[in-house]
Amino acid sequence: MDYSNPENAAAMEAAIEKVRGELGREYPNIINGEKIALEKKFESINPADKKQVVGVFSEGDTDTSLVEKAILSATEAFKTWRNVPYEERAEYLFKIADVMRQRKHELSAWMVFEVAKTWAEADGDTAEAIDFCDYYGREMLRWGVDQPIVPNPGEDNRFSYIPLGVGAVIPPWNFPLAIMAGMTLAAVVTGNTVVLKPSSDSPVIAAKFMEILEEVGLPKGVVNFISGSAATGEAMVTHPKTRFISFTGSKGVGLHINEEAAKAREGQIWIKRVVAEMGGKDAIVVADDADLDAAASGAVAAAFGFQGQKCSACSRLIVDEKVHDELMRKVVELTRMLKVGQPTDLSTNVAAVINKRSFDNTLGYIEKGVAEGGEVLTGGKGDDTDGFYIEPTVIGNVLPGATIEQEEIFAPVLAVIKARDFDHAIEIANDTEFGLTGAVYSASQERLEQARRDFHVGNLYLNRKCTGALVGVHPFGGFNMSGTDSKAGGREYLLQFMQGKSVAQKM
Repeated sequence: MDYSNPENAAAMEAAIEKVRGELGREYPNIINGEKIALEKKFESINPADKKQVVGVFSEGDTDTSLVEKAILSATEAFKTWRNVPYEERAEYLFKIADVMRQRKHELSAWMVFEVAKTWAEADGDTAEAIDFCDYYGREMLRWGVDQPIVPNPGEDNRFSYIPLGVGAVIPPWNFPLAIMAGMTLAAVVTGNTVVLKPSSDSPVIAAKFMEILEEVGLPKGVVNFISGSAATGEAMVTHPKTRFISFTGSKGVGLHINEEAAKAREGQIWIKRVVAEMGGKDAIVVADDADLDAAASGAVAAAFGFQGQKCSACSRLIVDEKVHDELMRKVVELTRMLKVGQPTDLSTNVAAVINKRSFDNTLGYIEKGVAEGGEVLTGGKGDDTDGFYIEPTVIGNVLPGATIEQEEIFAPVLAVIKARDFDHAIEIANDTEFGLTGAVYSASQERLEQARRDFHVGNLYLNRKCTGALVGVHPFGGFNMSGTDSKAGGREYLLQFMQGKSVAQKM
């Protein structure tokens, strides 16, 4: 969306005011179409204005029977939903995409308030959600037919994909519409039913998504919605009737889910499948022959877009020592030009981090970075008087292996590491437990080919920033501790939610 167009800007302003008037409402759990409110509540708070309540929700953790009810509802719905023709299932996604287009500004405005996304970041989130709907719908039309096999005379042989069953969908708060909708609808369009538990930091946008599902007439029980936190998620993961878990979030939680899913519970008749997208410690490598202006602008955009709260964000800038000083002047200058402020303001570039825990952890990492020899070149401070604001921070003189060079911070903090040469830079880039995204800036095609071969990440970008994957264009997912490399937005993603069945009939 081009907000320099006055008409577009006015539409977004109107959506923000509309949403402002709806803040603080209560949203129920939804199981088999039944709206259920519990006595104990929790609030979704605007991280940019912590006095502002965005929505009120039932605390699902206080009633573990709710998960049981939701999974049994999904199990019952699966009996009929799995037999709905794949073309009809795909059509629901196209209808959802149409409604999202009609409500695009409103959905973006909810994310401005709930997770402090700037206008551009919120719009990108909504646009990606629409893309997921259209793309997965079209992909189901491809996977729904009998698949090619080698013919065998005298037999009628067919190979097709069928759904798995009931899934636990546990999305993150940082792309609260796009990733949440993509995870949920990929499971749904392939014939599965789900229990959806959004992050407790972003349940309102998920509730709005549920409104859209109701509007398009998705059958009851296909998607069941529970708000809660750790205990709710744990009950979903460990339930014997849960067939698969689709999770996006931190490495620690992802590993715990994988471990629990591997344990067979009483009454469980399958090996649970885990689709996990986890963390990153993503690097941009700048060679001595790079376009330094392009590298600086790409690094700053990738490091500080949405306050660095993307698993794809650039948190390490690895620079050939021969161009280090010149590049850093440009990076620091561009970083200082970023405007920190309220996300409701179109001119804001950087808003608040998601919550108090993130705020405190980030300041702790900055202190750790300095204690281990780093130097704050710009930023480094925080203010949580009204919201959880941290200045875009660049830390120089970071050594390979330092804490802030190895651990995911998920905040607007960029660690800068000097490399002796290009080979050394690639070595540093690969020396983490993660392998999600990376980028290389160089004028040498030979070096770019070397990176293509040796830079071990799931999404590599050459002479461009390491964020901004497009659905269908850049299938997204990483290696090592970054997850199961499920490649969301790619041609094989829907296979994560199906299993192959071969049928042979003698003629």
